[in-house]
Amino acid sequence: MLDLRDKKVLVVGSGISGIGAVKALCHVGAHPILYDANEKLKKEEVAAKLAPGTSIQIVIGALPKETAQTVELVVLSPGVPTDTEFVEGFRARGIRIWGEIELAYRIGRGRVIGITGTNGKTTTTSLVGEIMATYCGDVDVVGNIGNPYTLTSLDSTDDTVTVAEISSFQLETVEAFAPQVSAILNITPDHLNRHHTMEKYAAAKEAIAGKQSKEQVCVLNYENDYTRDFGGRCPARVVWFSSRRRLENGFYEEDGKIYQAIDGQSSFVMNVHDMNLVGTCNVENVMAAIAIARAMGVPMETILTVVRQFKAVEHRIEFVATKNGVDYYNDSKGTNPDAAIQGIRAMCKPTVLIGGGYDKQSEYDEWIEAFESKVKCLVLIGQTREKIAACARAHGVQNIILADSFEEAFAVCVREAESGDAVLLSPACASWGMFPDYEARGRLFKELVNRLEESE
Repeated sequence: MLDLRDKKVLVVGSGISGIGAVKALCHVGAHPILYDANEKLKKEEVAAKLAPGTSIQIVIGALPKETAQTVELVVLSPGVPTDTEFVEGFRARGIRIWGEIELAYRIGRGRVIGITGTNGKTTTTSLVGEIMATYCGDVDVVGNIGNPYTLTSLDSTDDTVTVAEISSFQLETVEAFAPQVSAILNITPDHLNRHHTMEKYAAAKEAIAGKQSKEQVCVLNYENDYTRDFGGRCPARVVWFSSRRRLENGFYEEDGKIYQAIDGQSSFVMNVHDMNLVGTCNVENVMAAIAIARAMGVPMETILTVVRQFKAVEHRIEFVATKNGVDYYNDSKGTNPDAAIQGIRAMCKPTVLIGGGYDKQSEYDEWIEAFESKVKCLVLIGQTREKIAACARAHGVQNIILADSFEEAFAVCVREAESGDAVLLSPACASWGMFPDYEARGRLFKELVNRLEESE
């Protein structure tokens, strides 16, 4: 491990990841400098986020050249792009660029499970976390799921199991990170405004397994072109899962049942109807979770007990309520077209769909093609509403309504939906511009649903 004692470390970003990094660095005897380029912030407000008694240099706005020259390591928050002139300047000087994941991994102890993918990683991480907690007790669920890895790493022991949900942004800055078990659930177009090309986006995802050895395991989706291709190059031992075909080795779903195959011999694992989760995407998530837990040595009986009890993650095809005969589903975490495809595929009733939001330069053709005959009305909001409307019309969708606010869109859904229908919030877009995050969007949707009164 790189000795951080007495080193000057620039922590870029004063959000939850940056604050966690500062605490970890102070713990190991480094001298962090907390920097945020947002000139609207006040030093006193940033300092108030730190642990009482923490005395470090805080810089807001422009970073003085003389300060930059003293830096020996940079720790980036995930929201900071790695290809900016600011970051490239440090890289050109040979300064290492880490993120919170790398820092926490270097400091932490115990075994690590790393889970990534364009879609499904929160559900899979939560399920794996519950399985591991049931089996071994000392478990931390961290990362992109909202709990900084740096904060839990300080208290980890050799018996700790860390289950980390890791985004492509976080994986851009790993260096030595090598989990005992990794998983790439899928790779589909997303965040291209940040990564620019699918090749760079896929490379970021693949980094989760880049430093693994053959003694370690990587769980991959056989039905995704990118992950299937990576399987041939992956340095770890690959365990496959598939929702479309019978495998010679791995986990697969066939006729509503999950099987495990070993050298062509299949054994029944469970019936998917015994799960509380709905949709093919969740069958894939469950198979990935089973594969991960088995690779960690958890008995199948323990795994299946937890799987059968596990409820949907909030904001991911989450059933909210039935009002006046209409089922309402919150899939606010469907922030890209591929995730939203899974949302619409999970519907088995005529559906009034809320879509649209912040433009991440996505294309919407495949999402709209997945509507088939399910979507009876498409209600669009946000920056992308005109773009999606044009795409939908090109695919023959006629009943499209544009709304100026989320509340208006919801009122349209209530008006258009009839008893026996479903209303689905699955926007295929990020929430920014209208909401601070997808959680806030989902919470408002649920509040509006729960306010609805039953008609006589």
